[in-house]
Amino acid sequence: MMPESSKNGDLRLYRALDFPLKWKMDKVLLKKPLVDSVIVKFQGPYWLLGTDLSSNGAKQNKELSIWYSNSPLGPWIPHKQNLIHTTGNRLGARNGGRPFIYNGNLYRVGKGQGGGSGHGIQVFKVEVLKPNEYKEVEVPFVINKQLKGQNAWNGARSHHLDVQQLPSGQLWIGVMDGDRVPSGDAFHRLTTGYMLYGVVLILVLLLGGLIGAINCALPLRWCLPHTEKRSGLFNVEQRFFLYHKLCSLISNLSKLGSLIGGRINYRTWKGKVYVVVVVLILVVVTCVGTHYIYGGNGAEEPYPVKGKYSQFTLLTMTYDARLWNLKMFVEHYSKCASVRDIVVVWNKGQPPAQAELNSVVPVRIRVEDKNSLNNRFNLDSEIKTRAVMELDDDIMMTCDDLERGFKVWREHPDRIIGYYPRLSEGSPLEYRNERYARQQGRYNMVLTGAAFMDHGVAFKRYWSKEAEVGRQIVDSFFNCEDVLLNFLFANASLTSTVEYVKPAWAIDMSKFSGVAISRNTQAHYHVRSKCLAKFSEMYGNLTDKRFFNSRGDSWDV
Repeated sequence: MMPESSKNGDLRLYRALDFPLKWKMDKVLLKKPLVDSVIVKFQGPYWLLGTDLSSNGAKQNKELSIWYSNSPLGPWIPHKQNLIHTTGNRLGARNGGRPFIYNGNLYRVGKGQGGGSGHGIQVFKVEVLKPNEYKEVEVPFVINKQLKGQNAWNGARSHHLDVQQLPSGQLWIGVMDGDRVPSGDAFHRLTTGYMLYGVVLILVLLLGGLIGAINCALPLRWCLPHTEKRSGLFNVEQRFFLYHKLCSLISNLSKLGSLIGGRINYRTWKGKVYVVVVVLILVVVTCVGTHYIYGGNGAEEPYPVKGKYSQFTLLTMTYDARLWNLKMFVEHYSKCASVRDIVVVWNKGQPPAQAELNSVVPVRIRVEDKNSLNNRFNLDSEIKTRAVMELDDDIMMTCDDLERGFKVWREHPDRIIGYYPRLSEGSPLEYRNERYARQQGRYNMVLTGAAFMDHGVAFKRYWSKEAEVGRQIVDSFFNCEDVLLNFLFANASLTSTVEYVKPAWAIDMSKFSGVAISRNTQAHYHVRSKCLAKFSEMYGNLTDKRFFNSRGDSWDV
């Protein structure tokens, strides 16, 4: 085994004492900091290919060195043409996996263009490999296009491919890594994101100064000597020197402020153009910073779980007046990594044809006989996953946010995991918005218009005999189906039954369409308060309140 050991400044070979768990270092092959080193036997000699970080002006992705020997244990003789690829000569020079032999020809795998870990795979056919000569040409490397785009397993980058022929000689097997999260670890991403936020703050202050909305002159009284008792740590000369430096700094800042202050007249046509351009830059930088801070997700490739897969079904309820929402909804969310299929609960009007919905996963339209909010939780034997994401068709959020919520649900599959928290308390109970819950620092409900749940548990509870009167109340008010489900979960458990995950951003498209049932907020809240009173009489109180920022990953801040 020849693991990466470039930080030790050498290339080491390990021998198995008890394969595959126990190893011992056998010898140092080369005293050079090599990365992505591979050994292959071809046309007689053994060949060692790697990138030498000790070479002058080394660029990790753009240099390749070769050694040869009659034994894999060495001694290794450098190739006459080292460095084979020099800076700027070729992309893909750094190895991206073991070479392989096909039809008598040697093929080398290289890392494509990108950062330290590469963003793609390139394959080269080695035409000449001799101790004093090396020549290769790139050949097409084709991998089926992932329909989910950047949310696919290798949507962001991939940098390693290993293909080997099976003993039967008929088939080949390949192993390839992939990453759906942009490059950079969490610390790097947070640092970059907050730096961009700092740029936004500086631009806001600069814009405020340029249009005269912010006074950039600092008062000189800030640097006047204080009259309190002299500190024992500084003598008079030291204090005077510090005050002098402070006054000089404030004076220079005030001069700079006077130079930029009021330089743009935002009432003129030209001034308005300047302001609009800066505002657009602010929006773009803010969005990029938010992406770095909240980017990445908990998505995993689907794996078997008790005969089912670790994906979820996205379920939405809609009708004919919201068809334009639905088309955008399906096209966007079908590309999210863990979405297996989409179920559209059609409550009213002529349902769309399947061809009208652009999706990369199967879409099933379930036409209901009655226009009822209870249809959201109808028992459905055709749902193949344990997890269901109930999501209103007018809510748009990022796939990363969806994946984070799914990751939290996998940690707590017995709970409702949602994105819109509410706190119901008092006597009688009163329904309030999210702002109230945040002011109190806690919540005890999550709206099921954007929530993960175990449909086998949730839907059965909703259609149980105990919930029959509650369902009748939902139909009479045409409201409160999510409030009822929260009470049913609370009635079945003594522990916390809900958990909140904060999305980076979410847009309520109903504000643009005007077809939301809750567009009259006060009336909507009044009806929900009535539901709270009735449900609390039938099902008791809600469970103990949960607090914001109680998760270790801060996804509920």
